[in-house]
Amino acid sequence: MGAADSEQRVRVRRKRMTGKERRQQLVEIGRELFAERGFDAASVEEIAARAGVSKPVVYEHFGGKEGLYAVVVDREMRTLLGMMGEALTSDNARGKIESAALALLRYVEENTVGFRVLTRDSHVASGTGSFASLLNDIASQVEYIMADEFAERGYDPALAPMYSQALVGMWALTGQWWLEVRKPKREVVAAHLVNLAWNGLSSLEPKPKLRSRKRRSS
Repeated sequence: MGAADSEQRVRVRRKRMTGKERRQQLVEIGRELFAERGFDAASVEEIAARAGVSKPVVYEHFGGKEGLYAVVVDREMRTLLGMMGEALTSDNARGKIESAALALLRYVEENTVGFRVLTRDSHVASGTGSFASLLNDIASQVEYIMADEFAERGYDPALAPMYSQALVGMWALTGQWWLEVRKPKREVVAAHLVNLAWNGLSSLEPKPKLRSRKRRSS
């Protein structure tokens, strides 16, 4: 078989892929490349080469690298938010915190490539925002849990947004660390996260003060 025949077979295979299939292929390739190299180092040329298409095909579907990146990030954010939203439907506050910690770690484990995309650089070119905005979305859901729990325990519910940011930030940073080490198992990591968060919350001081500062001023 000559080179001309091989090229003809490649062209035939390409023609069999529908527009929807091609778009999905490019999204998967872009997802992997952005996870490997980040937005700036990835190029339309390499995306097209990996897909076996010309650069104009990428531009036709997404308008360029920025458009493809936005689609990839948006899909990952929706996936993670969906998993966290389901986790926060437990009947009690501790159950919600346990489920949310497990959900984040499950996302890291099952969507490693996607999590790398979200946490690598979250380029401003994305119309969907950044990893920080994603954490804000999750924190806003956790905020309601914190506010109810604070009200029941006599703490100031107005502080719930700050505590929810701290809690979600702890989950996210631990998730980034666990992404690389992968031990202990996610259930063990989640148990320790809940231990720190819940047992700390259960013993909160209504009006905490910095004790070290008091010693220095005396």
